[in-house]
Amino acid sequence: MFAVHLMAFYFSKLKEDQIKKVDRFLYHMRLSDETLLDIMSRFQAEMEKGLGKDTHPTASVKMLPTFVRAIPDGSENGEFLSLDLGGSKFRVLKVQVSEDGKQNVQMESQFYPMPSEITRGNGTELFAYVADCLADFMKTKDLTHKKLPLGFTFSFPCRQTKLEEGFLLSWTKKFKARGVQDTDVVDRLTNAIKKHKADLDVDILALVNDTVGTMMTCAYDDPSCEVGVIIGTGTNACYMEDMSNIDLVEGDEGRMCINTEWGAFGDDGVLEDIRTEFDRELDLGSLNPGKQLFEKMISGLYMGELVRLILLKMAKAGLLFGGAKSSALHTKGKIETQHVAAMEKHKEGLANTREILVNLGLEPSESDCIAVQHVCTIVSFRSANLCAAALAAILTRLRENKKLARLRTTVGMDGTLYKIHPQYPKRLHKVVRRLVPNCDVRFLLSESGSTKGAAMVTAVASRVQAQRKQIDRVLALFQLTREQLLGVREKMRIELEYGLKKKTHALATVKMLPTYVYGMPDGTEKGKFLALDLGGTNFRVLLVKIRSGWRSVRMYNKIFAIPLEIMQGTGEELFDHIVQCIADFLDYMGLKGAQLPLGFTFSFPCRQTCIDKGTLVGWTKGFKATDCEGEDVVDMLRDAIKRRNEFDLDIVAIVNDTVGTMMTCGYEDPNCEIGLIAGTGSNVCYMEEMRNIELVEGDEGRMCINTEWGGFGDNGCIDDICTQYDKEVDEGSLNPGKQRYEKMTSGMYLGEIVRQILIDLTRQGLLFRGQISERLRTRGIFETKFLSQIESDRLALLQVRRILQQLGLDSTCEDSIIVKEVCGAVSRRAAQLCGAGMAAIVEKRREDQGLEHFKVTVGVDGTLYKLHPHFSRILQETVRELAPKCDVTFMLSEDGSGKGAALITAVAKRLQMQGKEN
Repeated sequence: MFAVHLMAFYFSKLKEDQIKKVDRFLYHMRLSDETLLDIMSRFQAEMEKGLGKDTHPTASVKMLPTFVRAIPDGSENGEFLSLDLGGSKFRVLKVQVSEDGKQNVQMESQFYPMPSEITRGNGTELFAYVADCLADFMKTKDLTHKKLPLGFTFSFPCRQTKLEEGFLLSWTKKFKARGVQDTDVVDRLTNAIKKHKADLDVDILALVNDTVGTMMTCAYDDPSCEVGVIIGTGTNACYMEDMSNIDLVEGDEGRMCINTEWGAFGDDGVLEDIRTEFDRELDLGSLNPGKQLFEKMISGLYMGELVRLILLKMAKAGLLFGGAKSSALHTKGKIETQHVAAMEKHKEGLANTREILVNLGLEPSESDCIAVQHVCTIVSFRSANLCAAALAAILTRLRENKKLARLRTTVGMDGTLYKIHPQYPKRLHKVVRRLVPNCDVRFLLSESGSTKGAAMVTAVASRVQAQRKQIDRVLALFQLTREQLLGVREKMRIELEYGLKKKTHALATVKMLPTYVYGMPDGTEKGKFLALDLGGTNFRVLLVKIRSGWRSVRMYNKIFAIPLEIMQGTGEELFDHIVQCIADFLDYMGLKGAQLPLGFTFSFPCRQTCIDKGTLVGWTKGFKATDCEGEDVVDMLRDAIKRRNEFDLDIVAIVNDTVGTMMTCGYEDPNCEIGLIAGTGSNVCYMEEMRNIELVEGDEGRMCINTEWGGFGDNGCIDDICTQYDKEVDEGSLNPGKQRYEKMTSGMYLGEIVRQILIDLTRQGLLFRGQISERLRTRGIFETKFLSQIESDRLALLQVRRILQQLGLDSTCEDSIIVKEVCGAVSRRAAQLCGAGMAAIVEKRREDQGLEHFKVTVGVDGTLYKLHPHFSRILQETVRELAPKCDVTFMLSEDGSGKGAALITAVAKRLQMQGKEN
């Protein structure tokens, strides 16, 4: 018993001594966590360089865009072919993805050898051989009668400009075929396939790196997978990067898979302090000295050779085999990575070590075997450490891109070294988790390799292509041609003329209502005026003080809410509520007994017979108060004031908000003679020649006409550009068949149009995984303010997703891009339609005045115009294009239509006084 203990003690002591001996000899190969964190930070800097436009040419880590923008979502189906070129064997695969939604994948494959005369011969012969193998596979599997989409896994660094194109940057591993570098490998393969016209009919949809293939294979099983890593013959990683960070590709929306090509990390010298004499010796003896230095410290092609060089040096130093060396130990490539893996096996490792060393012509002692086993451990452990540092850098970048305190993600893994080495996965996982404690990482082994991934990329590309066509068909409905916009301009012009003429006025959809506002402010107006502003859910009361000659206005106002029950109650309740608000304001300002002239901004279509009389034609914008339509709203306000019996006000003018806007801007710029509201509703007014207004007596001078253009199209004249979504919004509105133009252009309806499109796209399975949430079914949930936010150029896609989450819409990155496109299409059309209408008005004014060139200012107000990031620009561009002889300046009304009502009241008072004097 004592002898057994003695032997055990001797063996453990021997093992300890041998381990210490090797540790001393390979001191530089042992990397501390501090060193690994430093390498991690160096790799992060190299990633930045690779992604930047200016720094990319000199970056060693190339960060190549792959044009793979989406991972599988489970809806992929069909038959796909896949080729895998990149190792000692070439593989052809047929992948059948089930159509029943169960994510069932069936595969048939065939391996073909890759002789060295092919891999190191002529490029044309290489691709001819690949095409021959593909033709053989198609014939064997009885597929020659089918046209199939194909994905090409090409495991070498390529510069891609699209998914189905890639120019070889350089060969790696053992490939050296001549005349291929800097050529498009897809084009080369296509030309080779053309020579098999009779038996090959394939469509190459995607060129894929094996790392990307690995990520896509794993993403099919786990949608959280957004990183792919290969640790095999070579080593590489890819991951999903935010488009906004990729300078080499246009566009900021969504994400794209980046093939890091991390094997070249250190080629610029940043790892010289980490590399050892053995790394340098191995590099000098390789096919590509000075290249792929990181890969040469890690991957399966080089690990066995590193061990051989170390053992040879130790033997020469007399530290192993009693200083004896064999010819096999001197022979390059005699120790392979599979030997390293066998020597590190848990129980039989030492026995395997002895057998391998004996086969190398050596006579190892027990201590030699222990030492050699430990050399293998240090070399493979360093490999795992270096991989872990670079992977930790990628995970940190993903976490920071998503602005998360903690990241949960999956890494797809493949490669012979990772698969066959008994300790490698465990070591890698452990170090990664230590380096990034704020990342919860699941490592998922790719069972079917990158070839299935290429088929999945092809399947996704095929799905995205089909979905894109469906989405484009919907968006095309909102893309107006120049001819269509000119058509809108001409039809609007006709309707303007109809509205002005006695005979056609009754039938006109654009009502062209006279406002009895005859003049613009001239700067002599002065005094205190009260103004009311009713046109939405808020009601405003203002006190406006105008100083003569200074063009100076001071305003005091208070905003009051109009509850829904009041908006849709009785007329008496509505006007009693208005008077209550006036009483509160006068009380607040200490003006309860004051006699003040009052201007009433009433933003609904009214027929006026003079400036202080207005008969409501019809409610818009959600108002439905009874007993008002057909009544004079000024009389209704006077009656409510009498019922209150607390104060008496002189109601001088009833004003549309559009007219108020024009007057506000006209006070600042005498050239302003048009007013535009682009907000909750949409409308325009302008100064018309009296001779053209048949509804009002007199031919001298001008009068402001409230067009009420929101009703344009109510006669069906723009049905050709009306979509099914517009019809759905109209049918669900409070006034079906009315205000058709307004429903296509104003803030109250744009969000609802977007909601209808989103529902339709979701039904088609193109959005939100085909799930229509209850929130999405809710009318009015998608407010126009969300369009403005979503379309903001400053907003990252992550923030768009947050907005959609607030709406109860759980969106993917791709969903967010589509929603943004939908919002853009709807708001662009609205701005263009407004622009076409405005072009009709400015052209009319130019022709009426007989001018070759017309210069005018348009006063503008409204939340859509003010808050939407692109509406104003598109509107102005459209006017310029459709009215090229008009120089139109758009002036924003800072103080709104309330100030305009006071100014109209002041002008009316001034004209009254002048009339009395005359």
